[in-house]
Amino acid sequence: MLWYRTPAADWERESLPIGGGALGASVYGTLASERLTFNEKTLWTGGPGSAQGYDFGNWTAPRPGALTAVQQRLDDEGAIDPDSVAAELGQARRGYGAYQVFGDLLLDLPNAPATPDASYRRALDLRSAVATVAYAHQDVHHTREFFVSHPGSVIAGRLGADRPGQVAFTLRYTSPRSDFTATAAGDRLTVRGVLEDNGLRFEAQIRIRTTGGRVTAGPDGTLTVTDADSAWFVLAAATDYADRYPAYRGDDPHRAVTRTVDEAAGTSYEKVRAAHVRDHGALFDRVALDIGQQLPDLPTDQLLARYTGGTSPADRALEALFFQYGRYLLIASSRAGSLPANLQGVWNNSTTPPWSADYHSNINLQMNYWLAEVTNLAETTAPYDRYIEAMRAPGRRTAKEMFGTAGWVVHNETNPYGFTGVHDWSTAFWFPEAAAWLTQQMYEHYRFSGSTGYLRSTAYPAMKEAAEFWLANLRTDPRDGLLVVTPSYSPEHGDFTAGAAMSQQIVHDLLTNTLEAARTLGDAPAFRSRLRTTLDRLDPGLRIGSWGQLQEWKTDRDDPADDHRHVSHLFALHPGRQIEPGSNWAEAAKVSLGARGDGGTGWSKAWKINFWARLRDGDHSHKMLAEQLKSSTLPNLWDTHPPFQIDGNFGATSGIAEMLLQSQYDVIEILPALPAGWPEGSVRGLRARGGFTVDIEWADGQARRVVITAGRSREVTVRSSLWPSGERTFKARAGGRYTLVAEGRAEG
Repeated sequence: MLWYRTPAADWERESLPIGGGALGASVYGTLASERLTFNEKTLWTGGPGSAQGYDFGNWTAPRPGALTAVQQRLDDEGAIDPDSVAAELGQARRGYGAYQVFGDLLLDLPNAPATPDASYRRALDLRSAVATVAYAHQDVHHTREFFVSHPGSVIAGRLGADRPGQVAFTLRYTSPRSDFTATAAGDRLTVRGVLEDNGLRFEAQIRIRTTGGRVTAGPDGTLTVTDADSAWFVLAAATDYADRYPAYRGDDPHRAVTRTVDEAAGTSYEKVRAAHVRDHGALFDRVALDIGQQLPDLPTDQLLARYTGGTSPADRALEALFFQYGRYLLIASSRAGSLPANLQGVWNNSTTPPWSADYHSNINLQMNYWLAEVTNLAETTAPYDRYIEAMRAPGRRTAKEMFGTAGWVVHNETNPYGFTGVHDWSTAFWFPEAAAWLTQQMYEHYRFSGSTGYLRSTAYPAMKEAAEFWLANLRTDPRDGLLVVTPSYSPEHGDFTAGAAMSQQIVHDLLTNTLEAARTLGDAPAFRSRLRTTLDRLDPGLRIGSWGQLQEWKTDRDDPADDHRHVSHLFALHPGRQIEPGSNWAEAAKVSLGARGDGGTGWSKAWKINFWARLRDGDHSHKMLAEQLKSSTLPNLWDTHPPFQIDGNFGATSGIAEMLLQSQYDVIEILPALPAGWPEGSVRGLRARGGFTVDIEWADGQARRVVITAGRSREVTVRSSLWPSGERTFKARAGGRYTLVAEGRAEG
């Protein structure tokens, strides 16, 4: 539960987010004029039809020899500054667009107090996914509830009072744009418009139902409720966006919005709410975490302000809350039938949000889903899969026109309109490895579930086509004869070179995953042979430098005083699986992490939580969690870069799970990085690769009881301090539940 004693005065820092995938809203809890800033995830400027024109980021005119010339310069000179490469390979971005706030729903309450008193409470219940506001005024207790229903595809709200006839308000719509009309008739308010930039049609409808009292439609496009015992509303919204290349347009949203809002309004508030709570709880309630927390009677902003990262039960309470908040935010911003979670999940209050609130694919989109499998939210990845599938068609064109090869590619950032090419921001425009990295989540989904049907139909086609791109585009490095990515750029840092560590590690990860999948599915021996031969010749991107560091570039260019927030050359440690703990590479990664320090922005600290967990250093992992909470978390617990950027929330939740359970090497590792600050506790419902659900109880820093539920029949190895040997292997059957205790028995 997040709760506060005052209304929100600032969207980014204080509003409370609710969401159901495609729809999201931010609740302020203001008294005289309640404000809900709401969003529909496909409301984007840019793309086909944009007033600026749109080219998908592909070169507007052929550039024969441009790429080869840069590659040759790198062979000759070793490094090129980013501005020079951008001048040769980049171009000004046009028609890229930005995620748009849909608008504000305002509820003006004529009898509300001007300021809150001690009776005021604003809260967000993570288990029910319902935001509430409560206050007393003139001996009347008033309540408000708001939620976004995924099964109903609506935003819903209810206003009530403990005395009859005390609910009165005027509902109106506002927007920072002027591209809409708002009309009211009966109990319905209709907002309809066309984005000026690209002609995208959008519509929202709100209907109000009351117990007692009446609803009056105003000629100014408002709905007014008077003398009601209670009143509730539903809001549905959509656009004519469709994820179909190249037009990205579908049907006018009017009929769908009307049908959705009428279906919800045709039932009762209690039924709409109950369906929402059941749907959300079916996902959220799968995982429970106890790390010794005891939640004090403090508002969440004060709990955060007093957090020290120490040993108090209150500090543990904030950490456990932050973990579950990450899971809540993913459920709220990524459900089937919508676009995936973007840089701000689904929430946005602007027509010009930071970085367009887009999909950065040099870590941010990927980080959004690091928690999905391990924290038992696999269903939230369905929009991600669909988005990657939709990206392949424009990505093929970019591969053909820019590189002259088959396969598909996307660079540093993208939008809902298939922007797979480049722009001209010199330190963040070139990253063709992004497609390879994006497929990693899809293969992880298979590794966790074991579904060969999913692998064959969804993951493998995207993986194979991304692999074909790299089979065609790797070049022989004249320095040593190994295959390298060139030009390559370690994200947002340094010069362009050939064979930067992250580039090599990502391609190694892709080809390794694709080869494993090809063997599993029995793909053609000739293709498997190409993968194996290429892997044998591929520079792995792992080198130990002169001061013991893992090198970021193929040549030893690392500066021990460099504290850049990107630690991209540790991809092989996390989220990759190329570096195993205890290896020389792991020790070198530790040196690099130590040199980079514990600073950075929110998402960077979140990544470091995961790095240190993979290095089995739970105390340093916990320190990074503490650093993120103390200096990169806002009062509403959103992560801040700054500004707000949701990947830090998701990355931190992933990191906490990594402290408690790992399985990247197909061994279930129990408490691999348990910090000293969590000596006793339990976790229920985490997932391990191979189709296993894992519950753990521990005391005095050691596992005491582990319960493993098998999703499929297979042999499983468990690594734990439960046994002197440290490891047990047994055969599990699908549906079997196995209790492991200190004696080492595997009881089914």
